[in-house]
Amino acid sequence: MNSEFTIAVHGLLYLGVREGRIAKSEDIAESVTTHPARVRKVLSVLRKHRYVTTKEGAHGGYMLSSNPRDVRLGDLYRLFAFGSFAPHWRSGDESSNCIVSSNIKEVMGTIYEDGERVVERYLDSITLEEVQMRLIEKEKHRMNRL
Repeated sequence: MNSEFTIAVHGLLYLGVREGRIAKSEDIAESVTTHPARVRKVLSVLRKHRYVTTKEGAHGGYMLSSNPRDVRLGDLYRLFAFGSFAPHWRSGDESSNCIVSSNIKEVMGTIYEDGERVVERYLDSITLEEVQMRLIEKEKHRMNRL
């Protein structure tokens, strides 16, 4: 998983709880705890795919334009993190005489591909609305402890 996926989910949830009010990238970045430029990069992709809209100007910012019920985490995963399940570097050397070294890249490659499909299916089963509900429940528990 990569940070862009996390920022996308967090940003959409943040905009969702604001119920139609505009948020600046600095406000979203403060909630995410990252730099506003990173947030703007992710929000640019989300805008391109019509998850958010923007308003220009001094009082501009971002608004959620999609229904959390219709947004699946799998869609966001494919936008921002597809292929991140597998490591960038893999051990082994196909030209080696060693059975492990000569075959490990291909064998582990198929395992990572299968894992990626499992991750996708799981994330496809979760909507942004469900994540919102989990946040609300978590907040209720937190407030009850205080």
